[in-house]
Amino acid sequence: MTVKTEAPPVPAAMTRPPQANAKKTSWTGLWFVLPFAAFYALFLVYPTFLGLYYSFTDKSLTGRAASWIGLENWAEAFGDERAWAALKNTAVFTLWSTPILVILAIVFALLVHRARKMGWFLRMAFFAPFVVPVSVVTMVWTWIYQPDGGLLNHYLQLFGIQDASTPQIWLQGENGIAMWSVVITTVWWTLGFNFLLYLAALQTIDPNVYEASSIDGANWWQQLRSITLPLLNRTTAMVITLQLIASLRIFDQMYIMTGGGPNRETEVAIHYIYIAGFEGFRIGYASALSYVLFVLILVVSVFQFRLFSRKED
Repeated sequence: MTVKTEAPPVPAAMTRPPQANAKKTSWTGLWFVLPFAAFYALFLVYPTFLGLYYSFTDKSLTGRAASWIGLENWAEAFGDERAWAALKNTAVFTLWSTPILVILAIVFALLVHRARKMGWFLRMAFFAPFVVPVSVVTMVWTWIYQPDGGLLNHYLQLFGIQDASTPQIWLQGENGIAMWSVVITTVWWTLGFNFLLYLAALQTIDPNVYEASSIDGANWWQQLRSITLPLLNRTTAMVITLQLIASLRIFDQMYIMTGGGPNRETEVAIHYIYIAGFEGFRIGYASALSYVLFVLILVVSVFQFRLFSRKED
């Protein structure tokens, strides 16, 4: 006589779900992404390709129909002396502001990282200006730079550095004074972002590395040069790349504080694009100028990325 044994029941969790449910689950994530993808395509992808198309036309804000003109806008852009002067001013601002923003960010991050009791206050103090709107920042610093009654001239006269009868004109000062004024404002305003990136990177370094080097007799300077800075290479590459892109796209504070003056010394690339498109009504030409600036930023970013990749290798 044979005894039949029944197989143990299979748990419900191990059973294979129906195929229909699997297909339904695979589409769930798409519904979460779809709204963002739609807005991304509508407000970024579509205007990008539309602007590229307009750069080959004589599109204008006057309302007349646009016609295809080929590379005329591009040829005019490369031969426009005012456009080249605006690019030069953009490059000057970038070269003046980027090293300061990177070096001060490292210094302040090292200071806060070593601070114990006042660390929370320093974090707030260094990062707080970054969250202030540009309109408020420019209003405050425009008041500071006022020739008569401004805070900066007041203290310069108080300490005898400046004669009260001849106050310094900062925002319309020639020979780079206006440019330096905007650079100082930008450093105060945007330093907190780079500082936060460096501070986060410092907190990921294992303290045992410093302890081992201290046992071997390394002092603070040797630890900084041989341990801290090399371990911050990736962060430094990212900060420099982001800062270069941000500086090449300078517009808001320059437009509000100086208006491009004096004598167009602070008229930057995006400001001239704005003038060509919304004051000259030449959307096609402004689109060509925009893509020239886009290509320049792209080349700088790729060069920066390859440079730091080789150093890391």
